[in-house]
Amino acid sequence: MSSAKNWKRVALAVGATASLGLLAACGGGQAGQSGQSGDAAGAQEGPTLVVFAGSQTPIVPNFNPYTPTVLHAAMGGIYEPLFFYNKAQDTDPVPLLGESAEWSEDGLELTIGLRPDVKWNDGEPLTADDVKYSFTNDAVQMDYVTGVEVVDEQTITIQFAEPSFTREYSLLGATYIVPEHVFGAVDDLVTFDNSSNPVGSGPFMVENVTDAAYTVVANPNYWDPDRPGINRVQYLGIDGNSSAESLFKAGQLDYSTFFVPQPEQLIQAGNLGYLNVASPNPTVVMICSNADLGCTGAQTHKEIRQALNLAIDRAEINEKAYYNLAQPASPTFVKPNRDEQWVAPGLEVLNPENADVEAAKQVMEAAGWTLGADGIYAKDGERASIKLESVEGWSDQNAAAELMVAQAKAAGLELNNGTITADQYSDRRMTGDYELFLGALFGTPISDPFTIYRDSFTTDYTQPVGSSLEPGQTNYSRYSNPEVDQAIAAAAVTNDVEQLKEAYGIVQRNIVEDVPYISLFHGGSQTFFNQTDFTGWPTEDNLYAFPASWDGVSAAYILSKLTYK
Repeated sequence: MSSAKNWKRVALAVGATASLGLLAACGGGQAGQSGQSGDAAGAQEGPTLVVFAGSQTPIVPNFNPYTPTVLHAAMGGIYEPLFFYNKAQDTDPVPLLGESAEWSEDGLELTIGLRPDVKWNDGEPLTADDVKYSFTNDAVQMDYVTGVEVVDEQTITIQFAEPSFTREYSLLGATYIVPEHVFGAVDDLVTFDNSSNPVGSGPFMVENVTDAAYTVVANPNYWDPDRPGINRVQYLGIDGNSSAESLFKAGQLDYSTFFVPQPEQLIQAGNLGYLNVASPNPTVVMICSNADLGCTGAQTHKEIRQALNLAIDRAEINEKAYYNLAQPASPTFVKPNRDEQWVAPGLEVLNPENADVEAAKQVMEAAGWTLGADGIYAKDGERASIKLESVEGWSDQNAAAELMVAQAKAAGLELNNGTITADQYSDRRMTGDYELFLGALFGTPISDPFTIYRDSFTTDYTQPVGSSLEPGQTNYSRYSNPEVDQAIAAAAVTNDVEQLKEAYGIVQRNIVEDVPYISLFHGGSQTFFNQTDFTGWPTEDNLYAFPASWDGVSAAYILSKLTYK
């Protein structure tokens, strides 16, 4: 198998928030209440673990991993990839449904050895044909795959038209294996909600769903007899950060990742474990930037995006909105303190901490904008006025948005600040119906920025405004640049470090100039967990998984490794 440094990986999705008012209807009671076992070999009788992963009420049942509204437990808990990747540390992938993987020397074929004697939770065997189907069905959109061959019951090979080393994580760590006898009978995989007794191979299976919570129990057919060690997990839909904090203090929540300005007080009040690990996902100002693909608004002018980037005082935002818990981000979208070797000569590794108002004004005036009597730049009858939105209840981002309004105004830019629901954020970034959002991109959890460059900056990963992005597409900016597309195409077919650096340098110089997103920080992922009733959580000394409760596969892996005290 490849060494850890050669495995290419991507991060998963950020969740949404929900309504505490419906919590009483969820039937969850106290965190730690006793429940029936799913009768898995490793699971013991014990309390239900209650988690907030970002679910919104009313919860809509959806366990289809090919849809953007899939519930968190489906990703890793019900449907597994072939290997587990630790986004917190650069370590070897952990075998799940796969046991081995080997590239041909030319990168045109990948041979995968499969775990024997795996069953779906309905008792049917998981076969090599299921794995082949998972790489070839209509929803996965792997145009670069030219063929998948079942060699024998425990081996498949995947063929490619071009060397595809940089696709390795997408293939092995981010492709969910699904049962052909269920999904193959569905006419439209993209609209299928898979809400009725979903059949998966993962450590958990669905017990029930209400509009305020859903519950999974241990899978008795799970391939690892020692996991999961707990018998029941309940996912709540609650009302943002302050509500999660209240539930922890009341003993009604066991595991969640959310922002708390003074975490020490919560830790002491609840006798909780705590980890603050920088997210691989950069917090950004998401910009619908491309007028050619239908974006409208003043933000479609490159000089306005450049000026806004210069006007932002990141140090003030980190201090006042994030309580200095966030870490600096890079204008090149590499992960600082890990990926500096990929930054092209002449480019800065980190964003400036402080605003440069005069430089922002110079950019605007050089492009022909004139400062009006109202203090806002205008040109040809158009004011430099843009709508900025963040999700109601995401208190750190709401506070950051308020600070950005004043910072932008000092540079002659008007930001009209407002809040939206999590569903609106999810839906509208998919269709391009926005001007500016505060949000996050999916980063890469190893030291190689290929995936974030491909997924967030290439034309193949976007759609015109008004058309929803297809499954797997995450270029929310609608950014399209032929030089970037060509550079990523070149990077996709090589494993040579110098060739990758050359390609990434082209990408970096273009995106630093064009500013399709404004990188702000890598937010501290503050994770709190009940260490009184449950043991086996990641620690600073044993950070075996990225601990965020909203990171589907990582959280499911953690939950599967927990046991009762």
